[in-house]
Amino acid sequence: MTAASVPVRVVRRRSFRVPSRVLAGLVIVGGFALVALAAPLLAPYDPRELVAAPMLPPGGSHLLGTNDVGQDIFSELVYGARVSMVVALSAATIAVTVATVLGMVAGYLGGAVDRVVARTIDAMLSIPRLPFMLLIAAYAGGGLLQIVLIIAALSWPVTARLVRSEVLSLRNRLHVRAARGFGASTPYVLGRHILPAVVPVVAAAFALQAGRAVVMEAGLAFLGIGDPTGKSWGLTIRAALSYPLIYFGNAWLWWIVPAGLCIGALIVGFTLLGQGLEHWVNPRADVPSAT
Repeated sequence: MTAASVPVRVVRRRSFRVPSRVLAGLVIVGGFALVALAAPLLAPYDPRELVAAPMLPPGGSHLLGTNDVGQDIFSELVYGARVSMVVALSAATIAVTVATVLGMVAGYLGGAVDRVVARTIDAMLSIPRLPFMLLIAAYAGGGLLQIVLIIAALSWPVTARLVRSEVLSLRNRLHVRAARGFGASTPYVLGRHILPAVVPVVAAAFALQAGRAVVMEAGLAFLGIGDPTGKSWGLTIRAALSYPLIYFGNAWLWWIVPAGLCIGALIVGFTLLGQGLEHWVNPRADVPSAT
């Protein structure tokens, strides 16, 4: 066996084995997705309903106690999964779709189109995210749709640059050049030869973008940019920290910690899924040098 053949055999063996990180990410994200879908069945109360006395500790019919107005905190967490999953999946879908289209067109056509898209990506990446998000949200409003669009608008450049770089290497491949030589149109080449090659990269980027969207939504909600009547994990933490006596007892243990753990767990799930997919579709990154 020659040294040059080692990477090829390693790549083939790994291509049929789902990485443990992908499986772990799927379990975590899938678990939160099931909670979000089954929220009406899992939540014992309406999260907006005043069901008991304020600041009850966990126990009895209230697994995580109640907040300062008497709402069930466990029900808030269950319905908060819906907001996080909707924002994560919606924002990631929009961002990745825009990024894929622009990256493919720019990388394949080149020339002036590529320069315009590349300069636009550079300009978007140079904008400070947090001040820009706060500025847009202050004028656009804090509804769920506005939050999704704001996050998507700030998330697409990273993926677009990745897709563009991939397409720049793909457009000179033999089969792509042969398709152009036989008179294939640009839409046909992009759809038949370029898109299938970038789908694995886009899938990994989608998972990572969804994780970032969870962070951004929680941060905006914590800063007060969001629907004040909604129930999200960021708003739960904001409400808890605004309670003046939160740290004078044990209330923070059942009011702040569970929401923070949910945010962290979902981010970890998307990150594991994205990183696992990234290494799965590009196993040569893990292959040791033959020297």
